[in-house]
Amino acid sequence: MRKFPAPIHNAIAALGKLPGVGPKTALRYAFALLRLQRGELELVARSIEGLKFVTTCQRCFTYAEATICDICSDQKRNQNLLCVVAEARDIATIEATGIYNGVYLVLGGVLNPVDGFTPDKLNVRELQERLNLDKDIREVILAFSPDVHGETTILYLSRMLKALGKKTTRLARGLPMGADIEYADEVTLASALAGRSET
Repeated sequence: MRKFPAPIHNAIAALGKLPGVGPKTALRYAFALLRLQRGELELVARSIEGLKFVTTCQRCFTYAEATICDICSDQKRNQNLLCVVAEARDIATIEATGIYNGVYLVLGGVLNPVDGFTPDKLNVRELQERLNLDKDIREVILAFSPDVHGETTILYLSRMLKALGKKTTRLARGLPMGADIEYADEVTLASALAGRSET
């Protein structure tokens, strides 16, 4: 790599730690930052610096500004519904629908032993403890992506939750709006047929 002033090298090294950012992309980002006005650059720097004040909610394990997040502390939320998601960012996606009004638990990933994601590395024990302590929870929604690791996680958690006597549901699967049946794979089409609804 070409020799640049130390601050540029440091920025490239730091940006390279982000997922999906290789050396060339990090270099491009660093030069894009250099083109910003001083005030804009300071705003970006302050925003990144502010991330050190973000903590993890002690109840649901999402990112928050306090020890208990806004959703967990909101008494208007339906405390009988618990939605288990893989990552904290999944909560924002579900909240954007405006449909769900329950509470959450972030598992911290999905089961993937090859990459080191085993039950002891995820918040599986914490999920069990929460369900044992909070008898008001009547239904647990497993909201995972319908890929191999998501399905494995759903299967594993379903067995555990059945042993605890909790009603367990999962997100519906099938054809998305605007999809063409001709291009749908067999698994998606089978799920759409199995989950069909009356018109």
